[in-house]
Amino acid sequence: MSGPGVGFEYPRQPVSWLKRDVLLFANSIGAKADELQFLYELHPDFKTFPTYPIILTFKGTTQEVLDFYKGQKSIQIPDVPKFDAKRVLDGQRHIKFFKPIPTSSEGRKFEIRTKVAGVWDKGKPGSVVDTQTDLVDAANGDVYASILSSSFYVGQGGWGGPKGPANASYPPPKGKAPDATLVNQTTKETALLYRLNGDYNPLHATPEPGQKMGFGGEIIHGLYSWNSTAHDLLKALGNSDPANIKEYQARFASPVKPGDKLVTSVWRTGNVDKDGFEEIIFETKVEGGKVCLSNGRALIRTAAQAKL
Repeated sequence: MSGPGVGFEYPRQPVSWLKRDVLLFANSIGAKADELQFLYELHPDFKTFPTYPIILTFKGTTQEVLDFYKGQKSIQIPDVPKFDAKRVLDGQRHIKFFKPIPTSSEGRKFEIRTKVAGVWDKGKPGSVVDTQTDLVDAANGDVYASILSSSFYVGQGGWGGPKGPANASYPPPKGKAPDATLVNQTTKETALLYRLNGDYNPLHATPEPGQKMGFGGEIIHGLYSWNSTAHDLLKALGNSDPANIKEYQARFASPVKPGDKLVTSVWRTGNVDKDGFEEIIFETKVEGGKVCLSNGRALIRTAAQAKL
């Protein structure tokens, strides 16, 4: 695909993490005491929850709190306008899993390698920047996970760029009741815990940024909803085993407020690939309100003991 900025590579970003980081991540996205493999470092099957790489572009190598706005001063993409990182929202994330994520990077050198896949002008609403981000072992080039991301820069369109292609659509099956319904009750503290993973955007901690952006106050990280729903799906369908998920994606459709209850409807399609992974379609709503995660799709090797 060609277009303004396509193929531009950002500087490679060193990343690192400790066992305490993966423990915190699992706690922050809803892992429970019956999933000690994610929550206890001495568990004989201690594992990293597979979507953890999504946080590493925020965290980098530090264990300290970060200035989000300073860290988001983006490198200029050639042939496109300079976008304001203070007015950016998550659009969509799609992750593919290739190798189990180590519970610590200690003794190894990992890096994030990101390139631009597209920059799209959506007119008055804003602009979309699509990127591909790989978590790579720098010593041998092995890719552990690959993330396709869309970032929406609010009110920063109308610069004459391409509108972009239509994305693949995975709507809920018409006229079919969900095969499962998963519930996640957030609290006033949900985002305050999740941000400790490394995503310190003030939008998720204090009301002022959200008021300026028209949300009426603070909102929960879109990636919290994204990650917690991945957790709920893997627990319900894949026996909480990272080996049982191959791909996962969802589009951020509307904001979630602290204290909202998230309700995820799940449909099993029966479409199974050669490796035994079934295509799962899902949609997450705020109870009594709008869809917050749309276009949800996962490839999960469903466990015989899955409780639906």
